[in-house]
Amino acid sequence: MVSLAHLWLPILLAAVIVFVASSILHMVLPYHKSDYKKLPDEDGARTALRAQNLKPGLYHFPFCTHKEMKTPEAQAKFKEGPVGFVTIFPSGPPNMGKFLGMWFVYCVVVGFFTALAVMHSIRFGATYRHVFHVVGLTAFLGYGVGPLVNGIWKGQPWGMTIKEAIDGLIYALLTAGTFGWLWPR
Repeated sequence: MVSLAHLWLPILLAAVIVFVASSILHMVLPYHKSDYKKLPDEDGARTALRAQNLKPGLYHFPFCTHKEMKTPEAQAKFKEGPVGFVTIFPSGPPNMGKFLGMWFVYCVVVGFFTALAVMHSIRFGATYRHVFHVVGLTAFLGYGVGPLVNGIWKGQPWGMTIKEAIDGLIYALLTAGTFGWLWPR
């Protein structure tokens, strides 16, 4: 059996490689540029939201409990629209360092759980192809399947959701390649 101590280098190196690849996918390549849209009256919407004095968090509108959802009043609000989610961040410029740091930690966590899953099923000296296959499938669960929930429950456009799943596939393949290359022999 391969121990976790043997897999720290592939876990950390895969996290670095995925981090760099995600930066390239989001900052250099143009295919994520259409993910978000500008509000037609952004200033008016910001003024209306600011007047609500919202604390950071995720808000759903129209808001109602499961019991209230079936009432004629709630049904009318849903028909009238708009219906949506709003994520409110703390005021001020986005803290990209914090977001990037959390993303890197996430990459390490996916690598760690991938290693935990595969260390019992792949032996010392396994072929690159075998390691690549098992690690790739496992890492895809962490990187590529999770975003599908946003398309199902949060109304995220499916085009954006599919792009995130494709990104996840790329990250999983990079993780698989790293583990295959550095698998203990």
